[in-house]
Amino acid sequence: MILMLDGIFLIDKEVGMTSRKVDNILGKRYGTHAVGHLGTLDPFATGLLIVAINKGTKLLTFLNDGDKTYEASLLLGKKTSTGDLEGEVIEEKEIPDISKAKLDEVLHSFLGKSQQIPPKFSAIKVNGVPMYKAALQGKEVELKPRDITIYSIEGNIENNIIHFVTKVSKGTYIRTLGEDIAKKLGTVGYLISLRRLTVGDVSVDQAKKIDDLKDEDIISGKGLIDLPSVELTDEQEWKAKNGQTLSFEVKEDKVLLTKGDSLVAVYKRKSQNTFVPERGLF
Repeated sequence: MILMLDGIFLIDKEVGMTSRKVDNILGKRYGTHAVGHLGTLDPFATGLLIVAINKGTKLLTFLNDGDKTYEASLLLGKKTSTGDLEGEVIEEKEIPDISKAKLDEVLHSFLGKSQQIPPKFSAIKVNGVPMYKAALQGKEVELKPRDITIYSIEGNIENNIIHFVTKVSKGTYIRTLGEDIAKKLGTVGYLISLRRLTVGDVSVDQAKKIDDLKDEDIISGKGLIDLPSVELTDEQEWKAKNGQTLSFEVKEDKVLLTKGDSLVAVYKRKSQNTFVPERGLF
């Protein structure tokens, strides 16, 4: 008998597995097609993947997936077509002497707000087609720069490999950051490893490998939604589940309605103290 579960799993994704493969494994395990994840990880990358199942998929648009922390290893002297070890080497360049002081200077030069052009091999869609598919077909795609923020970055170098940890805003590509670091150091490079440590306030330390995952590891997702929570009375819960207008004295324009451990709905402000449903979560 397949157990029906609703909520969020925190997965520590392993090397070689696509994010969609993780979804498919959980979908088969629990007999459902209603599975989705927050923030795709490349197959060569490991670390935190937040996966929703059944009613939990309703939460995905409300989960906090802003700031993320990664640790990465950047091999200097060679450049690949994809910016990582899955691509073909397309350029080689000598590596200058790099002191710790020089490395720190270059890494810290990326701090703050800037713009970044996404890599050709990414899941971003242009005219409805993922960029990596267009790149594989040899099509030229106009890559528009995106606003990003690097909050922190520290690293060291050993045997022509830079190991660094960085906290970045949503939409930052670490593969591109790695290439830009190598360029500023006077050479080329590509990522040989990448691990996502955090998404918002969630840490990979809270996650489990998919083979070690148990039914009881599922969570409601309440603590992952960056919205003020309002506990409902029985009457308010009935009204919310029937899509009726409710009144709350809160400052925020959007609230998460709960009843005990259950998530009921997300409501948005219509007027001063009047709120209407945006999405039911039951």
